Amino acid sequence: MTGNRSWEPTAAESVPRLPVSAGALIYDSKGRLLILKPTYKKGWTIPGGQLEESGETPWEGCRREVHEECGLRIEHARLACVDFKRPRPEKPGGLRILFDCGQFPDKQLAALTLDEEEIAEYRFADGAEAGALLSGPVRRRVQAASKSASCVYLEEGRPVPQVQ
Repeated sequence: MTGNRSWEPTAAESVPRLPVSAGALIYDSKGRLLILKPTYKKGWTIPGGQLEESGETPWEGCRREVHEECGLRIEHARLACVDFKRPRPEKPGGLRILFDCGQFPDKQLAALTLDEEEIAEYRFADGAEAGALLSGPVRRRVQAASKSASCVYLEEGRPVPQVQ
């Protein structure tokens, strides 16, 4: 086709866009998971959030969000989970990535400081308590990631039998 190309999408417009978020699994010396109660939604979650559109990587976003939400600096982690959520009419879907950041020393966790505009409270929860408090999708990701020493791939929070 020649002439007026106004009907054709630009390269940037033709690339699918899905939101990406990154979260952190942070444990205390007793092996309990750090969970947060956000001010902007119901229930409990783990530290983390959406990546910035500036080209932030999941690792950069995870580190930034954890520092903003609770004042902790993350230096090392293991990629623990990648979960694909299909878009729905009321929700954009996207990729959810979890990093297992391991156990933090009690002294470092004692200095935890919350962003009070975003986070109402925090606690360290064992597996059963975390499972009861975390929302379904987050709970499934955390449980799948904590059961495996390698990265797990999920779709809608559930394992895909063909992917190991």
